[in-house]
Amino acid sequence: MHTSNRILQGIPASPGIVIGRARVLSDRGNIQEHFRLLYSEEEQTQEVARFLAAVDQAQEDLTRLKEDMEEEFPEHSHLFELHRLLLKDQMLFDEPLRLIRENRYNAEWALFRSFEKVKDLFRRIEDPYIKGRMADVESVYRRLMGNLAGQVPLFPASAPSSDPLIIVARDLSPAEATQMASSPVVGFVTERGTRTSHTAILAQAMEVPAVVGLDRATKEINPGDEIILDGLLGRLILNPDAETLEKFRRRRREFDLFKAEVARFSSFPAKTQDNHPTRVLANIELPEEVQLALKSGADGVGLYRTEFLYLRLRHLPSEEELFQDYRLVVEAMAPREVTIRTLDIGGDKFLSHLQYPKEMNPALGLRAIRFCLKEQGIFRSQLKAILRASAWGRVRVMFPLISSVQEIREARRLLGEVQEELRRQGQPFDDNMPVGAMIEVPAAVTLAGILAWEADFFSIGTNDLIQYALAIDRGNKQVADLYQPLHPAVLRMIQQVVEAGAKAGIPVAVCGEMAGDPLHLPILLGLGVGELSMNHMAIPMVKKIIRMFTLEEARRMAREVMDMVTVEEINRYAAQEMRRRFPEVFRFGSALAGTAQP
Repeated sequence: MHTSNRILQGIPASPGIVIGRARVLSDRGNIQEHFRLLYSEEEQTQEVARFLAAVDQAQEDLTRLKEDMEEEFPEHSHLFELHRLLLKDQMLFDEPLRLIRENRYNAEWALFRSFEKVKDLFRRIEDPYIKGRMADVESVYRRLMGNLAGQVPLFPASAPSSDPLIIVARDLSPAEATQMASSPVVGFVTERGTRTSHTAILAQAMEVPAVVGLDRATKEINPGDEIILDGLLGRLILNPDAETLEKFRRRRREFDLFKAEVARFSSFPAKTQDNHPTRVLANIELPEEVQLALKSGADGVGLYRTEFLYLRLRHLPSEEELFQDYRLVVEAMAPREVTIRTLDIGGDKFLSHLQYPKEMNPALGLRAIRFCLKEQGIFRSQLKAILRASAWGRVRVMFPLISSVQEIREARRLLGEVQEELRRQGQPFDDNMPVGAMIEVPAAVTLAGILAWEADFFSIGTNDLIQYALAIDRGNKQVADLYQPLHPAVLRMIQQVVEAGAKAGIPVAVCGEMAGDPLHLPILLGLGVGELSMNHMAIPMVKKIIRMFTLEEARRMAREVMDMVTVEEINRYAAQEMRRRFPEVFRFGSALAGTAQP
């Protein structure tokens, strides 16, 4: 007998509330990586042919999916082009072929061993957004393994259903998620995944509610169970009673009305009721995301992460490859401004000839500006590409993880040398391209009053700053609850940086997750932050909230919290104010902005 109203908690990945019957894919993703040694050249030839046939089939399937996606969701069709590129990646194509030919491995084992090497590479990456791209590599790996094993489609034609279905699986690829558009599937829940994975992003675009990171979901949920999937809070209610069903149907109607209301604000200027403007910008990592940013009403790009091109290619990207990538973004956003962050990973993360040992603590190691100043050839190439792109629109460049005056001076010196090279070559660029410093470590906060005279703008990376300031790894479940954006120390650091920027006459932005959280918004504006850069999903919500209060009200809130000494009282005060002033925003705002916590 099923227990009524049993609650399971995961991570909210795509907002919305749906009700349906569980379709449990318990064996999906259980790939058998069996080992077999090849004894003859004929067997080797056959295995090479099997592997190449699996790759060809994957290319054909992804091409078809890309064409289908271009019709309904053109801004997301790039996901399948990315997967096609990964099919020819050195580690997923060349390496398995080498292992078949040289080590006499069967195709499945060669692919498995190659994939393990890629996983080891991604384990060393700290940035959650780049780390999240491992899901794309794994999706391609699973597709190839499925082709080798003759695996059936996720939604076979022989299994129709008239009832709304909620898929329960270990994991889902973006390709599998797209099949939901022509099926009775109304939502999904997975044991793995993050809210920044491409599958989650695609679910958001398709408006399919989703919950991810729910451990043992395929074991805890039975086929046919009735489920309420609450993508706002990342929660499932199994076999709800009549009262609970009615409660969530009412909540769903309220959320749908609120969502429609918020969407209107994407085209409105972000001005407080007393006409104080704030720039609301988008964080992106791929050129194709520009259309999502524009559709959401972004005033520009406040953070263009440039690391993925270095991780995607089999070689170090050339200046020309980087330039073409940046130019696409700059042209598409024109006349809006694009802020390009220089490389923010270390040498041990490259799939290239660079030989750096694995670090015990990469977050505190050779990464970001430290790596760029050491590998000046790589840095110069990127700086040239950024400068050349500045001829095609408004561009700012910013250096990550600045911790000393010497670092930004040395970076600017190299930038000046590169500018001279481009002048001699007759290459056009913006002579007055603004240069910024990311404030992500306590040392930079302490030196903010000095750094402000060396930079044209500041951008506070609150994700890293909170971790470094509070000595917390938020990926560690033992201490994750101590990751508190409204901690008094964090707020005082933000205040110190804003005041240093104001004194030097330079703008200060916040580009971490804190920028898109409705709970934090009035406090940040009250402290004097003038630019907010966030996930595109959060932009309409943030604009709506900004237009609902005056700057003086925000300053009053900021003064109140700066007199408080514990994070508990600050969180309580902020929540009470939001509930009192913006009850609908408090109920649904964080979920719609993609910042809700389970």
